[in-house]
This record gives sequence, C-alpha cells and structure tokens, in this order.
Amino acid sequence: METEFKTKVIPVEMPTDCNVIFGQSHFVKTVEDIYEALITTSSSLQFGIAFCEASQKRLVRTDGNDPAMIEAATQAAFDVACGHSFFIFLKGGFPINILNRVKECQEVCRLFCATANPLQILVAETRQGRGVQGVVDGETPVGVETDSDRKERTEFLRSIGYKR
Repeated sequence: METEFKTKVIPVEMPTDCNVIFGQSHFVKTVEDIYEALITTSSSLQFGIAFCEASQKRLVRTDGNDPAMIEAATQAAFDVACGHSFFIFLKGGFPINILNRVKECQEVCRLFCATANPLQILVAETRQGRGVQGVVDGETPVGVETDSDRKERTEFLRSIGYKR
C-alpha cells in the first residue's frame, strides 16, 4: 500500500481582466455540458474550458468560444494535471452569473473556487497521479473593513451593476 506523496504548489497564470472557475467532474462529457451551460447563459460571455481526462487517452479536452480563454484554460489544466479537474476561464461576465448553471451539470462533483485573484492549486502527487488538496485564492487579510471601505465596496457593486 502506497503511503508516500509529494505536495506541489501550482500557480495558475491568468490573462488580464479574466475570471477562473476551477472544479472537479467525473466524465468526459463535462466539456460539452459546461459549454452548453455557458453559451446559453450570455451572448457576450467569452470563455474557454479545459478538462483533464483521468482514464483511457488521458487528454486535456477543450472547448469554448474564445481562443485566448481556451489557451489559458488548457495551459492551467495541463500544469495542474489532476484527474477529472476542469478550468473555465471567462471574460465579459462574472462567475456569479454562471456558477449555478455549472453546478447543475450532472457530472460536476465540486467547485474549488471562482476568482479573479492570484490563484495557486495545492496538489498531492503519488505514483498513480495527482489530486487536488485545495486552493490558495488571493492573499491574506491585512485589516478589518472601515466605514469608508464599506462605502467603497457598495459603490463598486453599483458600478458593475450588482447593487442599486
């Protein structure tokens, strides 16, 4: 019985003004189903999907409607290389607009994060392969929100259309 493993920290390179969703699924049909969920959510959404197939040909399967987003998702998937994990890179929308649609895909098991922050994936590597231990999403807090910070936050939400 194997008990040895190494932990690796894999940084995810993200294009400017991009958001990423990182999750885990269980079937090669993931790429098609996530594509359908995203393309029917918003006509302005630009996205790329990459899925790490964990058996048979063990390829990174891809789809999307934006070559740069597809390329970024593909590179992240190949770098992380954890079986049945997937990346969605997107522009022209926010994860909040599509998360429920992604969660509704039958083969999606879990979402690890949805972010525009600097992202690192914590990976355990054994002789069999790699698995996701967790994510580092952004940086640690340096203080507590003040009244002016709260005002700035609500003004930001209004400026992007999420608050009146």
